[in-house]
Amino acid sequence: MHIGVCYAEADRQVWMRLEVPENSLVEEAIRQSGILKRFPEIDLAKHKVGIFGKLVKLDSPVKDGDRIEIYRPITADPKTVKRRRTGSDDDDD
Repeated sequence: MHIGVCYAEADRQVWMRLEVPENSLVEEAIRQSGILKRFPEIDLAKHKVGIFGKLVKLDSPVKDGDRIEIYRPITADPKTVKRRRTGSDDDDD
């Protein structure tokens, strides 16, 4: 099966295409991709993962053509970011 594994940092994105055996699980595909060696900060016990934007568990099966995504934790409160962008200090948002 042909799949993709992607991960994005604030300043760069990586999308790897690879072939995995039938009946592969998400975690197996991530490990096989080598992305954990390229980005040692990825901790599968803490980072959420998904397929095409939908959260899945590490033991979920992978289908041909899937794009596995590894999500970074949110580092800023979205309301704070919005206030900084608009220049507003109101807490009414």
